[in-house]
Order: sequence, then C-alpha cells, then structure tokens
Amino acid sequence: MAFHYLSAGESHGPCLTVIVEGVPAGLPLDEAIVAEDLARRQLKAGAGGRMAIETDRARILAGVMAGRTTGAPIALSIPNRDFAAWQGRAVPAYTTARPGHADLAACVKYGFDDIRCSLERSSARETACRVAVGAIARAFLWHFGITAGSFVASLGSVPEVSVPQAEALAFAAVSPVRAPNTAQEDAYLQAIHAAKRAGETLGGVIVCVVEGLPIGLGSYVTPDRRLDARLGAAVLSVNAIKGVEFAEAFRNTELEGSRLHDPILLSEGQIVRPTDHCGGLEAGMTTGQPLVLRAAMKAIPTTLTPQPSVDFATLTPAQTTYERSDTCPVPRACVVIEAVMLIELASALCERLGGDSLAEMRRRYAALPTAEMLHLSPEPKVFWPVSPGQA
Repeated sequence: MAFHYLSAGESHGPCLTVIVEGVPAGLPLDEAIVAEDLARRQLKAGAGGRMAIETDRARILAGVMAGRTTGAPIALSIPNRDFAAWQGRAVPAYTTARPGHADLAACVKYGFDDIRCSLERSSARETACRVAVGAIARAFLWHFGITAGSFVASLGSVPEVSVPQAEALAFAAVSPVRAPNTAQEDAYLQAIHAAKRAGETLGGVIVCVVEGLPIGLGSYVTPDRRLDARLGAAVLSVNAIKGVEFAEAFRNTELEGSRLHDPILLSEGQIVRPTDHCGGLEAGMTTGQPLVLRAAMKAIPTTLTPQPSVDFATLTPAQTTYERSDTCPVPRACVVIEAVMLIELASALCERLGGDSLAEMRRRYAALPTAEMLHLSPEPKVFWPVSPGQA
C-alpha cells in the first residue's frame, strides 16, 4: 500500500515518531521540505501556550540518501520540546472526564484510573505526524502538477460569505487565521479574542481544494476503493472533525437532479464541464475538476469555563479543570486536512500508475488521458467487446 504510515508518541513524551511506507524511489526530499508544512501548522492566532514552546522540525532518520528517497520505509522523528518541562515532574492523577473528549470512553475501555493515559495519545499533538507525512505526499504530487490549498469558510458564529475560490485560497495562504478575505479575517480575529476572554473555544468550517488531479483516481468497483469514502474517512479521523461534504453537498440536496448535476458539453471537439457541483468526484472517482472538500470542526472540549462532569475516582459530581489548549484550532487544522487528503490522493495516484520510482511513474503519467485531451472521436466507439461471430 502506497503512502501507508504509522505514528507513535505522546503529547508530552520525548518525541513523535512516524514510519512511512510505499514512497517511490527518487523523490527529492529533505528536512526543509517537511519543515514548511510543519511551520504552517503552527499558526499562532487562536493557539494555546503549547505553540509558544514548540518549533516543530522533523528529523529524517531513514529512507532518504543524498536528498532522494530510496523506496525503503522513511522514518521521521519530531522532538517535543515541552518534554523537558514534564520529565521527572510529579503530576497528580486526572480523574474528571471532559465532555466531548476521549476521557470517559477510553478509561472504561482500557481500564485506566488516570485520564492522562489516554489524553496524551488522543491529543491533537499527534497531527504533527500527519502533517509531516502530508508534506512528503505534497512533494510527490507536485511532480504531477497537483496542488492543494485551504481556507476557513466560517468560524464560530461568523457566517460564511461568498468569495471566489481562487481569491479565497490566495488570501488564506498569508492570513494568520486562513481567512478568505480581509473582512472575514477581522471578524475571525475578533471572535477568537472574544472567546478567549469568555473562557470558551470555537469551531468552524474548513474548505480544502486540490487542483490538477487526473481523471479516474479511485474506483466504483468496490466500496473500499471509492475515493470519496477514503477521503471522508481520512478527514473524519482528524481530531474534532464531525462532518464532511464534497462541494456543498448538504445545500445541494435542495436542487432537483436536472439542476444539480454538472452538464457534460461539447466545445470545439472537447468535452467540458461548466460547473463543479460534484466537488470533483463522481462515483468514487476524480473527474479532472478541482476536488473540493468541506469539513466541520467542532469547538474543542478543553475549556477554561468549567463543565459539569463526574470524578470517576470518587463517583461524585465535579467540574472539569482546565488543561492548556487552543481557543480556536480551526486555522491550524486547515493544514492537517490538506495533509490527510494529500496522503490519500498520493496513494490513489500510486495505485493508478504502478511503478517503484518517480521517474517510472512520470513516464506512465504522461500517457494518461487528461481533461484537456478529452474529445469526441469522429468514428463511433464500441464500448462492449463482441466476438467475431457476433460482429
């Protein structure tokens, strides 16, 4: 399986570790490439105190020689600078479960008598691993003209506004809150500051757009090969993501079928699609149009304002106690969503092309039909094979 990865490590352990398997040989890769996306994940607006401590940098320990991947598993290590502050420190047991977190279910499932046994691993700190792997996938897909960007469409009670997609992506790339334009940026910053003063947290809606994809990644033949299912599972695995849609799928339910689906038209001998209501996917396969995914991120459960709960050590009512956390992780989560999508897309492209090296894959890619190459042949095509006796 291409771009398969396994991560290990805790939020305040010595480091996070990742093994990535299935990356083709010959891909230019160094620590600076991975560092770019790790830095994007560390946007300060809405972040808690942890981001003032960590400056993430992944060390490449295996799978790369002379600046190029070897085809062997890649090993990455991301040190936790905060580990030094916790090493040898006496930490009291944490026994009051936070609503909305892994705390209660994990303690029942694994028999823990201290929530820290689960919160250390269930922490969003682990997403640094996914961003590091996503940076490798991004570097791979770049060689095929495939790029990704994202923006925060809405945040808390700040409603979404209509902004041209290209404009929104360009503005978000330099915005401290990944907003689509100046007005939204100002509104988001005000909302974050207000939530912080109130001891609250905020969620929002993230839009991720991937462009340059070829037609036919994924498949309809079995459920596990449908690319929409794979992307949905990957995005829903990210902390606090509670909903996923392609394009505006929920709003599109208001449209009749003849108005919803993207027409297939002929223009100067080429097949064109004037709209992209499907979000770049039909029947579990890419259409060659931009892939547009929207993800709903809930407000995270660690709040400065106490919430009603139970101390399971004494089985008495209790109020949650505050653990350091973000006020609004939505802008930082944009980069994580990009990463998990790019990993799945890189894997799907490897499956489509086959091959063990980047050079071999690029040769095969050049032979794929693209959206620009589609045209109607003047000769009728036979789609179902017939035997000579039936011709």
